[in-house]
Amino acid sequence: MARILSKITWLAATGALTLGLAACGESEPPAAPEDDFEFSVLSGGFESTYRPLPSETVLITNATILTGAGERIDDGSLLMRDGRIEAVGSEIEAPEDARVVDADGGWLTPGIIDSHSHLGVYPSPGDWAHADGNEIVSANTAHVWAEHGLWPQDPGFIRALEGGVTTALILPGSANIFGGRGVTIKNVPGRTAQDMKFPGAPHALKMACGENPKRVYGQGRNSQPYTRMGNKAFVRSAFIDAQDYLDRWEDYKRKKANGEDVDAPKRDLAMETIAGVLNDEILLHNHCYRADEMTHRMDIAEEFGFHITAFHHAVESYKIADRLAEADVCSAMWSDWWGFKLEAWDGIRENIPLVEAAGACAVLHSDSAQDIQRLNQEAAKTMAAANRAGMAVSREQAIRWITLNAARILGIDEVTGSLEPGKNADVVLWDGDPFSVYSRTRLVFIDGARIYDRDDPLRLPELDFTLGMFEGDQ
Repeated sequence: MARILSKITWLAATGALTLGLAACGESEPPAAPEDDFEFSVLSGGFESTYRPLPSETVLITNATILTGAGERIDDGSLLMRDGRIEAVGSEIEAPEDARVVDADGGWLTPGIIDSHSHLGVYPSPGDWAHADGNEIVSANTAHVWAEHGLWPQDPGFIRALEGGVTTALILPGSANIFGGRGVTIKNVPGRTAQDMKFPGAPHALKMACGENPKRVYGQGRNSQPYTRMGNKAFVRSAFIDAQDYLDRWEDYKRKKANGEDVDAPKRDLAMETIAGVLNDEILLHNHCYRADEMTHRMDIAEEFGFHITAFHHAVESYKIADRLAEADVCSAMWSDWWGFKLEAWDGIRENIPLVEAAGACAVLHSDSAQDIQRLNQEAAKTMAAANRAGMAVSREQAIRWITLNAARILGIDEVTGSLEPGKNADVVLWDGDPFSVYSRTRLVFIDGARIYDRDDPLRLPELDFTLGMFEGDQ
């Protein structure tokens, strides 16, 4: 019964059990005619409908705090009020309205951020009916958006929440050279993807290079690129087309401003997305393994004047870490995945710390419905590998790989990713050292709301496929 009540509480918190009726006679205003359309690469609506859940004023005391910004505070305290972090330090006086939580020697960290996930678009139960991550009709599907295939009731979101994940970038798969737009979500209950959509987070374009698009489009599909050199020519041609698309819209706006009677260019959803990269309005996330291919992509970025936000998987980033640092390109990497295909053969456990040691931005991601549940342990494995190699990586450094650095490549590091006053109260209380396999989450807060509480049955959320069927329902 407690599990059923948990689900009801989980849904009621989002208003999923309430119904609203539009006022009689009211309707949406008519759409503007096409020639009045104000061009923007972010056009199309689909704005975030996220609303923070109710929060309390909470003071957590007697904790070891890893701020995510490079600081460790022993026997520290953290105060949350109105959904934000108000104070972090050694001695904080409890306000009269505060609920005081004794961490009892536990550890506090920022909410974990996974910068590469397919939850919701490849949900569980895993079935063809739910597989919406790859639109494999063309090597260029920049027109599709992951949020339009995201199923909010994926039980994987809850499993990730239990692992301390408060934010994730949900990306299309890597079959396509241009895979489409990703969406940054808050790991909260929602009836739609927009209910989970992180307000103000930039859009992301997922691209891929290497074996994946070669495998999907190089097997007898003559209309698509077959080789790596064909893929790179395809990328360059697409950016040429996107620049032309931008130029046509700029010419239209200039003529219209001069009073000329001109028709607006026809919208092209794929070109809008790629143009967004050229305009620095959309962040570019590039699935790429080999050092030479990452270098080629950086050369193309220089040719067309855009910036690559991050290479994902990037198992050979350690080979070009100096170039990545110079170009200000981040790498989102695994702890130790390697050898499962030829382009992953040179992966090493010290990849992340070597990238960081070169002054480049290092991030640890999951790309897995299982690993997202224990990103803290994946970071611990990498820290241990670095220390065995003599690089002396501390917990203060390692926590950044799954918090502040991850927030940076999602474009949200100004508001989350570290425990600093003024930032969103995305906070995890662990019952021990988060880099220990024996530690578990005790409390998870998102915008100051207690989303998960291991000691409160009504804060142990459940969804349809985790509850199962009532006896006799069939």
